[in-house]
Amino acid sequence: MAGLALATLPRSILFLCGMNAVRSPMAEQLARRALPATIFVASAGVRAGERDPFVDAVLAEEGLSLGERHPRTMDDLEDDYFDLIVTLAPEAHHAALELTRSLAVEVEYWPTPDPTDAAGTREQIMASYRDVRERLKARISRRFAAPEAAD
Repeated sequence: MAGLALATLPRSILFLCGMNAVRSPMAEQLARRALPATIFVASAGVRAGERDPFVDAVLAEEGLSLGERHPRTMDDLEDDYFDLIVTLAPEAHHAALELTRSLAVEVEYWPTPDPTDAAGTREQIMASYRDVRERLKARISRRFAAPEAAD
């Protein structure tokens, strides 16, 4: 049964958002931890962004890190073919649909709030980023986890 579940997983996944600074790199790291190492996982943005220290902080709470990685655009990717592109923002979804019009690529839209809109204390802002992290973790688990892998 596990072989069947693995066979239904995409071989390569791209998480795409506006600037590859918050949602898509967070999703990339969470998916890398949750999925088999045989699945290629990457992330990019429609345009270039700046690294966000709040992303580093909420990933560190999970024992994850972006390391030396910096935001990149779709043009920066070494490989531009993916079995699945998961878009996390409307702008990214439109760009992915345009990019894949003539390709056999599955595109899924996972509307995800932008935590950079949060205001208030550092803890209130962190809560917004944690909320996005938890939403992405749950969505990745629901979308890609094999039934027997639920532990």
